[in-house]
This record gives sequence, C-alpha cells and structure tokens, in this order.
Amino acid sequence: MNISQIYRKRIIPAECILLKDDIIAKQDDEIVVTTWNTLNPKTNFSHGCSCYFLKEGLKVSKMYRSDGSLLRWYCDIVEYALDPDQGTLTYTDLLADVIIHEDGSVKVVDLDELAEAMEHDWITKDQTAFCLRSLHHLLSLIYRDKFDRLQAPLDGLGL
Repeated sequence: MNISQIYRKRIIPAECILLKDDIIAKQDDEIVVTTWNTLNPKTNFSHGCSCYFLKEGLKVSKMYRSDGSLLRWYCDIVEYALDPDQGTLTYTDLLADVIIHEDGSVKVVDLDELAEAMEHDWITKDQTAFCLRSLHHLLSLIYRDKFDRLQAPLDGLGL
C-alpha cells in the first residue's frame, strides 16, 4: 500500500476535501501517520500530528499550540476507504469525538451531531453502529489506562 493523498469527508457540514498539505510521515497496513498545520487559523492551536488506525476506525491526533506545547489529544471515530490504484485514503468523520486534556480529563463530544445525522438519514444504521462500537472500544482503552498504545506510533516518531 502506498498512500499519497488523504481526503477528509465530513457529514456535518457535508464536504470532502483533499488534505493537500498534510505530510505522511509513516505508513503500513495498520497505520498512517501524518503531520499537519491547521486548515483554518485557530487561536488555541496551530499544528499537530495524527495516527490513522486503519483497522480500528480511529484517528488519534496530538494538537499543539503555536509555541510547540501540547494542547490536547483529539480522537475521531472514522470510517476508512482505501483506493490502492489511486493511492488515496478517504476517511469519513462519524461525528463522535473524544478529547483528552493534559490533566487527563476526558470529554466525549458531538453526540448531538450523531443524533442529528441519524434523524436526517445522513449516516447509515451500519455507520452509526460502527461509530458507537468504536467509541466504546476507545473509551475502554482510555479507562483501562491503555491509551498509551494509541499514543505510541506518534510518540515513537518523536511527534
């Protein structure tokens, strides 16, 4: 597998964009690691890195302030579509996210968006079930102090 381009597909708002400035730092059959700058300027963070766990439906990101200090970990529940012929990876953000702050506090967000997407049939029943199972898996890792397994690919590259 040789991924050269990554697309982000969102349900709310409906869009699919090429992450043209993301730099792929590592890839294999299980993960893709990227570094990036924010697409739109933010006041609280400027850049980060992400690990796409291709078999787990997770994208785990480290977000940094402009001074290089860690702001937080941000975990997206996603669905992946690989096109080996085109060398593309498209991930669909399934809306539910988990934020892990520096102090270790955990916050689950955007479940209201998941409910809205279900009500309007913007997300399928299978995608919703996958999202909820992946969210449960992620929270189980966090609550059992095993989140370091998801941090390891980024930390191992010094990101």
